[in-house]
Amino acid sequence: MKYLLLIYVDPDRGPAPDSPEAKTEMEGYFALTHELQGAGRLISGEPLQGIDTATTVTVRAGQTLTTDGPFAETKEILGGYYLVDVADLDEAIAWAAKIPSSAHGKIEVRPLREMPSM
Repeated sequence: MKYLLLIYVDPDRGPAPDSPEAKTEMEGYFALTHELQGAGRLISGEPLQGIDTATTVTVRAGQTLTTDGPFAETKEILGGYYLVDVADLDEAIAWAAKIPSSAHGKIEVRPLREMPSM
């Protein structure tokens, strides 16, 4: 089964950019990525640029509207993701618990819906 591990962080709670703690956390991400690859579980994973680069698109009455920033107004921001192919939810949760920022943020584990071929 495929699961998306969504990484939410509170910029006020994580390590300061360019700090030794941030470097250690990034090394943890590299190690986890390598471990997922070695286990044959990683499909893809990427960090996202900051929320100041986000654009939200809505269509109303056939008109496309854009708004700067993310849709949700929350303290936590979506910082990145891993897309994994694992046996079940328990395995997805086990991998999510290894994500370094789970210590100060939250990881949402969401299964992908299988779509019929067209």
